[in-house]
Amino acid sequence: MFDVVAANPHFYLMLGVLFVAAMVARRIPVLRTIVSIAFWGAAGLLLYAAVVERERFDPWMARIAAGLNMDSQQVAGEETRIRMSRDGHFYVRATIGGVERRLLVDSGATITALSPATAAAAGVEVKPSVFPVVLKTANGTIRADTGEVRELRFGNVVARDLAVVVSPAFGDIDVLGMNFLSRLKSWRVEGQTLILTPHHPQDAGSGATTATGAAR
Repeated sequence: MFDVVAANPHFYLMLGVLFVAAMVARRIPVLRTIVSIAFWGAAGLLLYAAVVERERFDPWMARIAAGLNMDSQQVAGEETRIRMSRDGHFYVRATIGGVERRLLVDSGATITALSPATAAAAGVEVKPSVFPVVLKTANGTIRADTGEVRELRFGNVVARDLAVVVSPAFGDIDVLGMNFLSRLKSWRVEGQTLILTPHHPQDAGSGATTATGAAR
């Protein structure tokens, strides 16, 4: 078990300066008010940054982010809009066979790839292929087994019977590839937002698995 604590040292330096200024300004009412406003503004920014950063790792924080409209994944009309992560990539929070996972969206990946842990948790039956599946990755060539996800759901998008590859070489990374993206009516990137439009948008607030919610 581990925890992640990350902060910008310059931000703490600014808080320290504001604290010192507050002590100096105690005898000057006008300056005291200005410093107080600045101090609470900085504290608010720190809280905002903490929630945004931690929601990437903590499901509880993710729910807080969604409630504060800070979510990186939102449904707007017939579109699901994904905000670019700080690492320059796009991620979706999807439910795979009833299990929630964070997946990297990669248009350079031919097929959707799952880690063994995700495949096992989602109940994906992994079958060694008669002809081995060999994939080229940034770390070289790897062998992978195949499987099929019965249902993958996020935003207003649902994909069923989605072919996947599974390999320990993926570590704990799960990837949405082109075999998923090609099912959509359209997908595009505008600025720092990935916009996904399914053929038949699913009600984002519904847990139903009707055919009208399918990506295609």
